[in-house]
Amino acid sequence: MRLPLAVYGAVLCVCFVPILSAQDAAKVDAKHYTVLSENAQVRILKVHYGPHEKSVMHSHPPGVAVFLTDSKARFSFPDGKTEDVNSKAGDARYTPAVTHLPENLGDNGMDVIVIELKGKAAKAAKTEMK
Repeated sequence: MRLPLAVYGAVLCVCFVPILSAQDAAKVDAKHYTVLSENAQVRILKVHYGPHEKSVMHSHPPGVAVFLTDSKARFSFPDGKTEDVNSKAGDARYTPAVTHLPENLGDNGMDVIVIELKGKAAKAAKTEMK
């Protein structure tokens, strides 16, 4: 019995949905991301990667990252590009909405606080970036 082409297409789409859809870091990588606080305006995440640990592809809305430790990380993006980032403890960076896969390249743990903007704050941040 031959399956119609439409069934093959549907199965293929279902297989790629997890890869293509934006996924919440705290849901898909609870090992590294812990929600500390959340309200209608922000969500605050505690992020910890052990030496040479890697995440999974996930997304964040616009926000601010505050580095608690010196770190050397590689960020891989869905289009295959990568970016290496070195940060010092105390550095703070605004981050636009992003989908990425982080990896701690260092021999020590990497700790970051991520403050994700929600609602009107996120929409304003996206507008300002254009």
